[in-house]
Amino acid sequence: MAEIKFGTDGWRAVIALEYTFENLARVSAGTAKWIINSGITKNGVVIGYDARFSGKAFAECAAQVFAYHNIPVTLSSGICPTPAVSLAAEQMDAVGIVITASHNPPEYNGFKIKAPFGGSASPAQITAVEKEIPETFSLQRLPAFDSLKKAGAIRIADLTQAYLDTVSERIDLQSILISGITILHDAMYGSGAGLISRLLGDKVIDVRHTFNPGFENIAPEPVEKNLGNVPELILRHGASLGIANDGDADRVAMFDEKGQYVDSHQILSLLSRYMVKTRNLRGELVKTVSTTDMMRKIAEAYGLPIFTTPIGFKYITEKILEGDVLVCGEESGGIAVKGHLAERDGIFIGLLVAEMCAKRGKTLSELVQELFDEFGPHYCRRNDLHTTDDRKNKMIALCKAGNLKQIGGLEVTHIETTDGIKHWLPDNSWLLVRPSGTEPVLRIYSEASTAERAELLVNEISAFVESDTLLEQA
Repeated sequence: MAEIKFGTDGWRAVIALEYTFENLARVSAGTAKWIINSGITKNGVVIGYDARFSGKAFAECAAQVFAYHNIPVTLSSGICPTPAVSLAAEQMDAVGIVITASHNPPEYNGFKIKAPFGGSASPAQITAVEKEIPETFSLQRLPAFDSLKKAGAIRIADLTQAYLDTVSERIDLQSILISGITILHDAMYGSGAGLISRLLGDKVIDVRHTFNPGFENIAPEPVEKNLGNVPELILRHGASLGIANDGDADRVAMFDEKGQYVDSHQILSLLSRYMVKTRNLRGELVKTVSTTDMMRKIAEAYGLPIFTTPIGFKYITEKILEGDVLVCGEESGGIAVKGHLAERDGIFIGLLVAEMCAKRGKTLSELVQELFDEFGPHYCRRNDLHTTDDRKNKMIALCKAGNLKQIGGLEVTHIETTDGIKHWLPDNSWLLVRPSGTEPVLRIYSEASTAERAELLVNEISAFVESDTLLEQA
């Protein structure tokens, strides 16, 4: 059998190729042995699944494997978002298992592990699980699902309603309802479908909320290119703002009342300001190296500590567990705040922004402008450049050697190597070059005081990577 390795956040594979019932059983068995050997919990596992093909059947198979190992199982009664499983894991002091491939294309499914604190298992814990995965696992040895359920080894619970009850306690839904704000919610056919309307009723316009495991053949990743008709729908319905979530609803993207995309950099900055100025809370700000420098300015203005981590929410989670984090997040739309989970939650964050608009009595575009007025305009861009391994490696070597000396007509003042190579320029703009570890992709990020300048920096370096000049210099 093929070796199974976890990626950035869980094991993911193509359904019917590597993602088979037998391989899922192997992963579940390895996780069960880790739970038993580590003693991480005596309260068993809580299992949820998203809207992907055969999600329920895969979840039931995993439940059978854990029950076979005498580990108590609580299984979601239906499709549920990943944050609901994280919340249940925290409340039950159990290990959370989510059958999901998050934002990956529809042909994928996956397996996420949540620790009993309610966030993703650490890299050390994942390594321990991988070591326990058996080479084979016969499905024939498993007792029937119905018999395990009848014996009480598998308990069915409504994880989604319990999650919504908690969200309604932590978000001032009444202020949103009184304000008259209407929300266009694009669930991208994921497990967040219909959840915001369950909380706010007819104040919500649901988009892509029906059951569609094929996701219209579009990866359920809430990035601007995948949300092309949302601006038009916002204007057509006269919505106050738009919220989009990925396949398992732990990431968020947003639009203002004009249909303009509000990226995660702006959401993080808005929430940092809101949590201090309106919710009267204090704490640390944590951001990844690819995230806006506006958060540093906010930290300085409000006297808050700030930390920068490598890219990946697992690094942010470490900061949450060891410190007093107020707002934290990454460029890809994973955001968390004090008073909720040590975990990304796209539904909660979207509603928190709606609460901010209601409490402040301002539109989202007005709040973004207010932010720019106080801290200066900041625009971020990114290009995932599909290139050859040779060009990718030569570009990284050139940057590490400090030989990318000029970008956008300005001399590079200094570089950072927290994750990739980040080049700073005299006008406080920056450009980050970072390789993908799994495919021939070079990720190029930038930030500048105008959208045009940010675009120029990314385009210039993207063109350089594909040029003969790179090969001559390397």
